Amino acid sequence: MLQKAKLAYTLWLVVAEQIPRIHRYGLRSRVEFYFLELLESIFTALFLPPIEKIPYIERAMKKLNGVKFFLQLCWENKLVPNSQYIQLTEQLNEIGRMLGGWKIGIEKKTLARTCERKPQVSGRKTR
Repeated sequence: MLQKAKLAYTLWLVVAEQIPRIHRYGLRSRVEFYFLELLESIFTALFLPPIEKIPYIERAMKKLNGVKFFLQLCWENKLVPNSQYIQLTEQLNEIGRMLGGWKIGIEKKTLARTCERKPQVSGRKTR
């Protein structure tokens, strides 16, 4: 997943070079900021124990939504060509699916572990 995010960021760098200078510190910098935060969140989550990964995965999902939103604004203002916008959004959507699957997988594993650790209650009634 980190590799996919890095590839999407590399494509963004190519696209960003075509954005006019006047927008460099506006929309372009916002997309850049959210992309870097996304990469940092994924990278951090990779090296944490499973239970500690979830907040970073959720943060990555929020940052991904930020990238999508500001990228869409760039496209709506004709700062990004259609073909590159489509290519980037397809990659970002795939990253989103991967993040969602990663989060669900970890939640299932941690839920299974907590269920295993709970003491068994016998069927006897106490009076």
